Amino acid sequence: MKTNKVLYHAEMVNKEGLPGQSYVKGQGELSVPVSSPLKPQQGANPEQFVGLALATCLNATLQAIEKQRGFEHKSQVQVGVDMMYDTHGYQFMVNGQVLIPDQPREVAEDMLAEAETRCPVAKLLQGSDNVHVRVVDQFDFAPEDA
Repeated sequence: MKTNKVLYHAEMVNKEGLPGQSYVKGQGELSVPVSSPLKPQQGANPEQFVGLALATCLNATLQAIEKQRGFEHKSQVQVGVDMMYDTHGYQFMVNGQVLIPDQPREVAEDMLAEAETRCPVAKLLQGSDNVHVRVVDQFDFAPEDA
């Protein structure tokens, strides 16, 4: 039986909103200027953070699965995030694409299915109608309303 022992804890802070600074509290010097993607100010935005979190965590999980199966690490993950209006303001549409070269489609899809049950970020986003992740033969992004 597994316990709920905390293996790592991080605290992220934003005091100013957008534009402003977001930083990791007590974890070195990670501070990121943030802004709205709809404004001309320089800075990262929540859309990018969500996409980076999913792309990084999902590919790290796929890397572990590749290693367990005796495969060379070749998986790649790209995530597109579109911000759109909904009835209460804005919503994000997340489109994840997974490329696993040199693997048959069935094997790649099986690896993705396993990764989605193990990746903490994928599990966090699981069940949202706004999140779709699929295996692709090549990356091809287009905005949701193109």
